[in-house]
Amino acid sequence: MTKAESVSWRELNERLNGLDEGQVGAMLEAELNVGKRKSLLVRLHQRFTILRAQRERREMLLRIGHRPPQ
Repeated sequence: MTKAESVSWRELNERLNGLDEGQVGAMLEAELNVGKRKSLLVRLHQRFTILRAQRERREMLLRIGHRPPQ
C-alpha cells in the first residue's frame, strides 16, 4: 500500500494492523493532503499514536538497560 493510494474503510481495517509506524505515518500524511476524510484521519492517527508509544516505550526501556518485551 503506497501513501498515495486511496483506501476504503474496510480495506483500512483489514490492513492497518500489519503496517509499521512509517507506513501509517505516510498514509496519515496522504490523507491529510489528498483524501481529507475525517473518519480515516482519526483512525490512522489512533493507530499511529499506538505505534509511536510502543516505539518510545521500547527506546526508554533500552536506555535504562531493560530488555523490552517482544
